[in-house]
Amino acid sequence: MKPYLITSTALMLLVLLGFSPKKNTEKRLFEQRKELEVAYFASGCFWCVEAIFESVVGVEEAVSGYAGGFTKNPTYKSIGTGTTGHSETVAVYYNPSKVSFKTLVQVFFGSHDPTTKNGQHPDYGSQYRSIAFYQNEKEKKVIDAFVLYLNTSYYKGRIVTEVTKLDVFYEAEAYHQNYERLNPNNPYVKRVSVPRLNRFKKKFPQLLKKSARRLH
Repeated sequence: MKPYLITSTALMLLVLLGFSPKKNTEKRLFEQRKELEVAYFASGCFWCVEAIFESVVGVEEAVSGYAGGFTKNPTYKSIGTGTTGHSETVAVYYNPSKVSFKTLVQVFFGSHDPTTKNGQHPDYGSQYRSIAFYQNEKEKKVIDAFVLYLNTSYYKGRIVTEVTKLDVFYEAEAYHQNYERLNPNNPYVKRVSVPRLNRFKKKFPQLLKKSARRLH
C-alpha cells in the first residue's frame, strides 16, 4: 500500500485551509481552453498514472481522483477500505488536435498490466483495479477494438480491464495532485512511481514531450 504521507508543510497548510490547486479543474480548463477534451483511466496508483499521462504530447493536465464506484464523495481514506467500489482514477485533459483518444488508450494499456485483476504491484485491492472509462459509444468502440487486438495478439484473452461508462469523477484531495513531481524523495515515489514512469518512457519515446524525455 502507498504510504499516507504529506511531505510538504506548506501544502499541508493549503489543504487545511481548503485550498486545492486543481479544484474544479474541469470547469476551469474547459472555460479557458475550449479545444480540450477529457478521458478517464484507472490503472493502479494514481500518483504513477498521472505522471505517465502528463509526459505525453497533447496532454495538458492529468488530475487524480476516484471513479467507478457507488459511494458518494469518497475520500482517500474511505476508498482504501476497498468497500466504496471506486478505483484510483485519472482525468486526462488533452488536445485532440495533438493526441487522439486512441493513442491515450494505447498509453493506458501500454503502461500497466491489464491481466492483473485487482491492482498493480505493489498495490493490490479493488481500489487499484484496471478500468478504461468511456463517455460515449465512439470511445467505447475504440477501447473494445483495442482490447480485442491485444487479447488476440498478445494476451490470449487474459485481459481483465473493465470497460465502464463513466458516471461521476471525484477529484482527489489536493495533496495527491502532482504528487510524484512534488515529492521526489518519497520512498514510494522513488521505488515504484519513478521506475514505472521510466519503463513507459523507454517503451513509447515517440509519444513524449521534449521536457519529459530524460529518464529520472
